[in-house]
Amino acid sequence: MNIAVVILNWNGVKLLEQFLPSVVSYSNEATIYVIDNASTDNSIQFLHDNYPQIKIVKLDKNYGYAGGYNRGLQQIDADVYALVNSDLEVTKDWLKPVTAEFNTHQETAIIQPKILDYKDKKMFEYAGAAGGFIDMFGYPYCDGRILFDVEEDKGQYDVNKNIFWASGACFFIRASVFKDLQGFDESFFAHQEEIDLCWRALYQEHQIKYIYNSTVYHLGGASLDNQNPFKTYLNFRNNLVMLLKNLPGSLVFPIIFTRLLLDGLAGVIFVFQGKPKHTWAIVKAHFGFYKRIPSAIKKRPKKPIDKYYQRFSIFFK
Repeated sequence: MNIAVVILNWNGVKLLEQFLPSVVSYSNEATIYVIDNASTDNSIQFLHDNYPQIKIVKLDKNYGYAGGYNRGLQQIDADVYALVNSDLEVTKDWLKPVTAEFNTHQETAIIQPKILDYKDKKMFEYAGAAGGFIDMFGYPYCDGRILFDVEEDKGQYDVNKNIFWASGACFFIRASVFKDLQGFDESFFAHQEEIDLCWRALYQEHQIKYIYNSTVYHLGGASLDNQNPFKTYLNFRNNLVMLLKNLPGSLVFPIIFTRLLLDGLAGVIFVFQGKPKHTWAIVKAHFGFYKRIPSAIKKRPKKPIDKYYQRFSIFFK
């Protein structure tokens, strides 16, 4: 199996210095690529000087996570893409359980390893943990993380299993499936595009797996900190677009209407927390969603079904 480990970079030379050594050391069975989103720092020179074996794909501007990978992967020939954040430390033999799953189960299209916190390696990491799901209102959560409550890894999720979405922090996908799904939705720019892609993959009867005995450590927030209102904007806007694109038809109006109300409540909470910029980010996210309604409707599957849709709220539960 031809595996391409692909790192998307934008002005991340310090992250490359810190995290590339583990990727290079433990990925002998793969070809390593860096897709560069038109960095203005010395990322490219650093790679040339220190890692001449790494192949570089240069883009003409910053296309974000979705567009950057879509354009870069068009220039990479492989059976499986391993999309790896630049702030990710991998471990010895991290690729072996993943390749074994792909080789023995043709229905498996997407895989996520166990993602632990680089800053506290006994804890799960927020972005993915032990595999992702969404609740009835479209809020993402994980085994090992619900809302902001993150668990310690005590082996409680040490079993391979089907999941709803795999984290973009470390995202394995068959190249044929990625191309068939036409890649990530570039209108997302960044955040939750991997959940949207996984939802579309499920509609085509592909399976998404969490493989527990492949372990990585994620720093998190290196590209866009949680305190940045732009991150709030992207998460709220993209989540609504994803729901409109993928929800079963009978649920579109009641769920999205309820979400708009809940988003308003979140905005009020931000005000009381002294974060008015995040409240304004939610307002802008709603207008950004309204602007994208026509294009999102055109992208809906022909026969959306509720087979993969969950009927409970993580808030109420």
